Amino acid sequence: MNRAAGIFVTALTGALLVACNNATPPGVNAAATAAAPATNAAPAAEFGGAGVAPRFEVDPFWPRPLPNHWLLGSTIGVSVDSRDHVWIIHRQQSLNAETEASAGQNTPSGTCCMPAPNVIELDVEGNVASSWGGPGEGYDWPTSNHGITVDHMDNIWIGGNDVKDAHVLKFSRSGQFLLQLGKPEQNRGSLDPVNFWRVAKISIDADANEAYVADGYGNKRVVVLDATTGERKRFWGAYGNPPDDTDLGLYDPSAPPAQQFRNPVHCAEPSRDGFVYACDRVNNRIQVFRKDGTFVSELRVAPETRGAGAVWDIAFSHDPGQAYIYLADGLNERVYIIHRESMQILTSFGDGGRQPGQFFGVHSIAVDSQGNIYTTETYEGKRVQKFVFRGLAAVPGESQGALWPR
Repeated sequence: MNRAAGIFVTALTGALLVACNNATPPGVNAAATAAAPATNAAPAAEFGGAGVAPRFEVDPFWPRPLPNHWLLGSTIGVSVDSRDHVWIIHRQQSLNAETEASAGQNTPSGTCCMPAPNVIELDVEGNVASSWGGPGEGYDWPTSNHGITVDHMDNIWIGGNDVKDAHVLKFSRSGQFLLQLGKPEQNRGSLDPVNFWRVAKISIDADANEAYVADGYGNKRVVVLDATTGERKRFWGAYGNPPDDTDLGLYDPSAPPAQQFRNPVHCAEPSRDGFVYACDRVNNRIQVFRKDGTFVSELRVAPETRGAGAVWDIAFSHDPGQAYIYLADGLNERVYIIHRESMQILTSFGDGGRQPGQFFGVHSIAVDSQGNIYTTETYEGKRVQKFVFRGLAAVPGESQGALWPR
């Protein structure tokens, strides 16, 4: 893919080229302003308050070096569990056997290095706490694993975005197989009542014990499941319409808004106050729904972006009211900070590059209980980064660049 550095510099000047539907999700206002101040925030600062935004610094020493000469391939999922342990998933097959994983060949040509296990659990200090993953008895490991989510019972959900992947998997934190929904190569489209097709991510509503499936790279819908049994409960397409698999062609920023999702539907994140935020990645928009699939509003982000799109993954801030949305944009190589009540972009951080605080294909994003952000990078990025929460501060401007420690 052409990663030209100038792909979108001009498109982000002047209010970051954001357009938002005037309708604001009811109930967000009260929830966003009721949160307590952050531990490191100035006494007068409040989550969701006017003119302030969370502040971060990259931790260039997190995680610690992996053991056993392990290397990460394209790292396409991150999630945080109840102990603030960070879970990542990567693709072993994306490592170059000659230049990156010579020790993993049938006849090793050198001592460095080995593909790390597919799933890695990192403790708070960044040490490997456990690892597992790959084919096993009783389930079909995805041909191209994609996304990882820890649910409220600390179980692990995994999707897959290869053309053969029409299923999702659920494991215990130790890697014990618990549930498979759907079967490889059995998809029958976005109205299929049993299978999926090329799932990007599964997200969890703990209070309702429901799993939201961004389905995904092949289908064009959000699917809601019982998180224990896997029973299918409901699904919908863009604007709450019944999903339609008609090929929409390439995204055109000058065309009227598409009435269906474009592939991929890359996330569907439920908030605590009764809404679902769907990543319509290539259409460059976040669509907001009630949890029954009723459309509420949308936010267009960097709408001139073409190619792989700007809306890759979102996470909410750690305050009780989830006052902010953090949006990963893997084409323009930044993370946006969005005020959830007003759905306005306040600022962004990051830039293209390989040094700490920069990104190469920033793909997935998660937040721990202390407010720290974790990102993973796909393509040749092949890493996880930590951005330490430093409290609330005055909005610093449209783009902060790489957040190097002061």
